[in-house]
Amino acid sequence: MTGTVYKSTGSWYTVKSHTGDIYDCRIKGKFRLKGIKSTNPIAVGDIVDFEVETLDNVTTGVIHHIHDRKNYIVRKSVNLSKQTHIIAANIDQVFLLITINNPPTLTSFIDRFLVTAEAYSIKTVLLFNKIDVYDADTILEVRYLASIYRAIGYECIGISAETGKNIDKVKNLMLGKVSMFAGHSGVGKSTLVNALEPTLDLKTKAISSQHMQGQHTTTFAEMFDLSFDARIIDTPGIKGFGVVDMEKEEIGDYFPEFFALKQDCKFNNCLHIEEPKCAVKAALDRDEIAFSRYRSYVQIIEGEDEHYRTDIWDKD
Repeated sequence: MTGTVYKSTGSWYTVKSHTGDIYDCRIKGKFRLKGIKSTNPIAVGDIVDFEVETLDNVTTGVIHHIHDRKNYIVRKSVNLSKQTHIIAANIDQVFLLITINNPPTLTSFIDRFLVTAEAYSIKTVLLFNKIDVYDADTILEVRYLASIYRAIGYECIGISAETGKNIDKVKNLMLGKVSMFAGHSGVGKSTLVNALEPTLDLKTKAISSQHMQGQHTTTFAEMFDLSFDARIIDTPGIKGFGVVDMEKEEIGDYFPEFFALKQDCKFNNCLHIEEPKCAVKAALDRDEIAFSRYRSYVQIIEGEDEHYRTDIWDKD
């Protein structure tokens, strides 16, 4: 049988067959010996072949084949810098939720996420959440940040999962697609999903006042079928995002505003750091490229990601 992985808990997988039946499946033992560098050889969104077996009146499945992935979002694994963790596969688009405070989303995190999405040609929409509770100065900060990313070509939407502002816009973008929701713990992913589909009633928790971080409600990535011809993948909150499997020479290609200028650099393999007659640095000097974006790029190039390497999938 063939089906789609809807949930992964590490050792068991919830698979929905193409006929609509749900099976609890495990992996055939040899899977982990095939040189797959990720800590999870199967991810939510994977298309898999499995065999059904019944033992003591309990029917389960055994996954024996993974179909080729259209794409996936990957990050550095927990405390294992040479391994990766595949967050989800076969995604049509990602909604990255951003909050200015309570908790803060840093531009370095946004940029690392966008670089990975660009590398796998996954459309990303930036959702600036909680705009109903921001004061005038914070709203100006939202507008400034959104202007940076809109100028690059990213769609940015100010939303309130609590009041429902612009939720219809998000719904329209989701029609007929598999959308992944991502962001730090506490940015409102589960609240947004509940606003889109109240019958799901996903768990939400308040922000920790001590650390201004979310108290983590989603432990595993999980896919849900929605009533309006859409599927979502809700993911655990991410503290940091380590970029993997990229050569220094290609990282600039995943910054669209850098890539657009690349042909004007003196050297074909320009890293936009120390090289003379660099079009990217010239544009930076003219304020045509945001300094925050260039800073993120340099940090990735120089491997300044120690705290990203030790970050964790947050758990309850």
